[in-house]
Amino acid sequence: MNTNNIETKKRIFFTDVALRDAHQSLIATRMRTEDMLPICEKLDRAGYWSLEVWGGATFDACVRYLKEDPWQRLRQLRQALPNTRLQMLLRGQNLLGYRHYADDVVAAFVDKSAENGIDVFRVFDALNDERNLVTAINAVKRNQKHAQGTLCYTASPAHTLSSFLDFALKLEDMGCDSIVIKDMAGLLTPSATEELVGHLKSSIDLPLFLHSHDTSGMASMCQLKAVEAGCEHIDTAISSLAGGTSHPPTETMAVALRDAGYQVDLDLPLLKEIADYFKEVRKKYHQYESAYSGVDTGVLLNQVPGGMMSNLANQLKDQGALDRIDEVFAEIPRVRKDLGFPPLVTPTSQIVGTQAVVNVLTGGRYKTITNEVKLYLQGRYGRTPAKVDADLQAHAIGNEMVLEGRPADLLSDEMDKLRAETADFAKNEEDVLIYAMFPDIGQDFLEQREAGTLQPEVLLDAESSASSAAPLATEFNISLHGETYNIQLTGAGPHEQHQRHLYLTVDGMPEEVLLESLNEYTGQTESGRPTSRGAGDISTSMPGNVVDIMVQEGDAVAIGDPLFVIEVMKMETEIKAQVKGKVAAVHIQKGDRVTPGEALIQIEI
Repeated sequence: MNTNNIETKKRIFFTDVALRDAHQSLIATRMRTEDMLPICEKLDRAGYWSLEVWGGATFDACVRYLKEDPWQRLRQLRQALPNTRLQMLLRGQNLLGYRHYADDVVAAFVDKSAENGIDVFRVFDALNDERNLVTAINAVKRNQKHAQGTLCYTASPAHTLSSFLDFALKLEDMGCDSIVIKDMAGLLTPSATEELVGHLKSSIDLPLFLHSHDTSGMASMCQLKAVEAGCEHIDTAISSLAGGTSHPPTETMAVALRDAGYQVDLDLPLLKEIADYFKEVRKKYHQYESAYSGVDTGVLLNQVPGGMMSNLANQLKDQGALDRIDEVFAEIPRVRKDLGFPPLVTPTSQIVGTQAVVNVLTGGRYKTITNEVKLYLQGRYGRTPAKVDADLQAHAIGNEMVLEGRPADLLSDEMDKLRAETADFAKNEEDVLIYAMFPDIGQDFLEQREAGTLQPEVLLDAESSASSAAPLATEFNISLHGETYNIQLTGAGPHEQHQRHLYLTVDGMPEEVLLESLNEYTGQTESGRPTSRGAGDISTSMPGNVVDIMVQEGDAVAIGDPLFVIEVMKMETEIKAQVKGKVAAVHIQKGDRVTPGEALIQIEI
């Protein structure tokens, strides 16, 4: 390292995201608290300005998959990291859920987050609508904590240098203590970074942070240019959890900036020990590793952020449709344009991503529209950066009014209602807020915790994971009545009314096999429900969980009447009647897992 004749420049501060965004981006937010606590003593001594440890998707993952109390995680980390600022990512009026919450819920959530250990609140709105940030930022300031306003960076005709500067000035006027450029998809280029940071620093007298994912391979160059242009803080990830859809490596940036003459107060030998620890921990979660863990310049076209990319891959895998991920990536920019170019960050990344999946898997664009897209098109998430597609809006919401004001102004206070709903199973205000974020899975979690029956997802060992991931053989031998035959699969036709054509060779001779599902003969699916056969049998085009049922046997329904709601990839889709008649049978209950081909509700026409 060249240290001769270098004038020491200003100090550069580091925030490490290993305990939140790094594992959210690389292993689908699955790192457990038990694997965080042992390294905290060293993290606490490493010299970071802050550690991002909470918020984002971690709250959801704790409750939904890991069966951990997210508030208990925060308290444990606070105790284990007494000398370092703890930081969280908060979605403004969305908090850590996927809808807007009333102001009293937002205030209560910030109060409890501060009380349980958060020092720095990075508050953002997916649409850069400042009206969705006011309540949260005021609550942070009331708790005398650090309020960091967030500029969500993206590239589109609606996002210009002047628009970003105008928004940053609004954040300053709101009383933010600092501003962060959040480049969640890794779309910044070095020159664009230098220009943006230069304009912000010349106009705003607040500390500036840069948070950029390394998906396109440019994040480290962008951070260097940002520092040279006046940025004082950068987000990095310890090297064993860095790169790809994660962030630039902490050690690399520390050495590069120190060599350039900047003051960097990080303990490099200690960082080596931390990196070695996480290298071993990461192996434990190999089953969640994203296929998109390296440089992917496709992001410059599809603009899919790191956390969204790894989670989307896992969710498509759950749907049995991972092979169609490239189709989904191609559809995402089209949906984004239709919706007025929202930045792709939670919840708009889920809204756009899920609709893109639905468009691909249901065989028609907007054949099914999720409830969240409908709410978005009504203006219930906020002001869109550009005009939405008028035909899509009319198709989705008809003649309903589009909201022009702050969405939360339509919401009445919720906390008293939430406390009443959770009186039988919530022990404290934190429990009430778990339920507020995710009512169904939250209640299940709290009841299972009380019963002592919480069971986290099973972690596969390397051998079983490798065998389960192995591709099915397309050539094999079978023995039958003393004869051996060589079978080679050469192709497959589409499903048609419970039938499928397979093309193969038997000892080199081409054959065609027609397969018919056993369910065609039993008249039932594996769940015990009847198969969908006629126009009055209401099914679903995608697997999901039933979250609400609006009808019962004997009800009269008209075409377009809502029948039930399923959750697919954390987004809700309302299933409507396609025929007029009387409900003859309801074969589902709230909480059921449903799949295509099942007659979930039967209507007598």
